[in-house]
Order: sequence, then C-alpha cells, then structure tokens
Amino acid sequence: MNILVTGGAGYLGSVLCEILLDKGYNVTAIDNLIYRQKSLFHLCNNPNFDFVFGDVRDKSLMSKLLKNADVVVPLAAIVGTSACDSDPYLATTTNLDSIKLLNKLRSKDQLVVFPMTNNGYGTPSCGNFCTEETPLKPVTLYGKTKTDAEIELLSSKNTITLRLASVFGMSPRLRLDLLVNHFVYTALTDGYIVLFEKNFKRNFVHIRDVIDCFIFSIENHKKMTGKAYNLGLDSENLTKEELAGKIKQHLPKFYIDFAEINSDPDKRNYIVLSQRLKTAGFEAKKTLDEGIKELIKGYQLIRRLEFKNI
Repeated sequence: MNILVTGGAGYLGSVLCEILLDKGYNVTAIDNLIYRQKSLFHLCNNPNFDFVFGDVRDKSLMSKLLKNADVVVPLAAIVGTSACDSDPYLATTTNLDSIKLLNKLRSKDQLVVFPMTNNGYGTPSCGNFCTEETPLKPVTLYGKTKTDAEIELLSSKNTITLRLASVFGMSPRLRLDLLVNHFVYTALTDGYIVLFEKNFKRNFVHIRDVIDCFIFSIENHKKMTGKAYNLGLDSENLTKEELAGKIKQHLPKFYIDFAEINSDPDKRNYIVLSQRLKTAGFEAKKTLDEGIKELIKGYQLIRRLEFKNI
C-alpha cells in the first residue's frame, strides 16, 4: 500500500513515516521544510521511502503525487492559535484551501485520514463534556480552518477525521510550544512557571498513541469512514494547575506561581470523551507520567539553544 504523508517532516509526520515504513508500507512524504527540519534523514536508506520538497498548495505537484497514493494523511498545517494569528493568509491557504484542493484532486477510492483538533469545540455551551455530537463552535482562526477542512472532507466519501487532544511526547521534529512539552521544559530550564487561567481544563494524548491511531484507522477504515473521532486519554482531563502539579511530582524543585496577568488565546476548557473510538476498537494508553519521564530524558539532549549564551 502506498501512503502519501503531507507535512511528513513535522512533529507528527516524522514519527508516522518511520512507523509506517516499519510496518511495510511504501511512504512518500512531502514537506516545504519551513522550519528547516532534519527529521527524516534516518529514513533515507529505506528503499520504500521517498521525499518530495514542495508545497501542498501546488496543484500540479499534488496531482502528480496523488496518482500513486492509496491513502493520504494530510498533516501539513500551520498548527496552533498563535502561529495562525501571526500569518492568517498562510494559515487559511495551508489548513483549509490545500484540503479543498486535495479533496478535489483525489479519487474517492483513496482513503483520507485527517487530523482535526478538539480546539474546534470552542467554548461549549453544553457543559464541560464534549463528544463527537457536541456542536463545533471554534473561536480561533486555527480552530475555524481545521473545522471547515473537516466539514469539507466528511461531506465526501472515504474519509476519517481524528479530533486530537493536546499532544505531548518526543519527536525527531520536537515542538516546545505544546502545553505538556512546554511545562516540562520550563520546569527543567527555568525551574519555575507563572500560571494564568489555572483552572482551564485540557485533554491530552501521547504522540505515539496518535500515530498508532492513524495506523489503526488505515487498517480498519471500512468500519470507520464517514465519521469524526475524539482521540485523547479520558483519564487525563486535567487543569493547568493539576498538570503542573503532576510535573512537580517528577521535578520537586519546580516552583509554581499563580497570577491573574493574562488570558489564554486557546480557549479550550472542557472534558473530551473518546467513547466512539473505544467502540471502534482503539484506546489511547500512554499516560502523562510516562510522557513526563520521556520528556525529561529527551531534554537531556538539548544542551544549548541557538540564541542562548548559557
């Protein structure tokens, strides 16, 4: 089976490509390397791997790449509220317009497994519990572009969307802006954190569970297509304060302060339930404690960032 992964050098893509190859799939990754990633070097000796430098908004290039694909995993995106707000045009054309282009160019026999975000729930008026039946009311540009892309895909055949919780864990293309990754890095480097909106609640999921779910969806697509699925740990719906406290259990010198000094541009503050995915046969398993230990170990490899003197 031939799998096309857009954004293949990114945080999720660099792990997904490796695992797909390990399972015997043929993988083509496309990426514009906007962050100067070097995350796929170790895959270049695999004859079943191919890399294409390019832009997912390029119609002629995508037409060519789609000809040989059985499955498409469109990971290419401008991810996060702040990143989207800093360049709305890039965010909209990458997160939404490229998906419309993909959906227009692909054969409906080609499976698409699309990563949505539970950011799309916005600030729910239905209480604190969100299922896939909860209305999508995104309040950020990031949430709106991803929600509109999901609507575009689910109106077509042979599509699956996964509404991801806040992802954490190590990757060859590391991201320090994700909540858990950021909190652990701050605990190790600064030794303290100032929390605002400490009672905002988030749902979390380990990157390896996300990758495993992509593969599960590909291998079980006949019973899953046409639906959206929440993907998170139901046991790990925590407030920011609770998350910081959990990290402090591993790093006792971590000092946590609270202040009413700011507001979070990411307004997620609810509990997300993943029962539909469990019913389909998949459940996230890696805990926050496992992820915190992994991050502490991984951060020992970061000795000096480019723009720091110490």
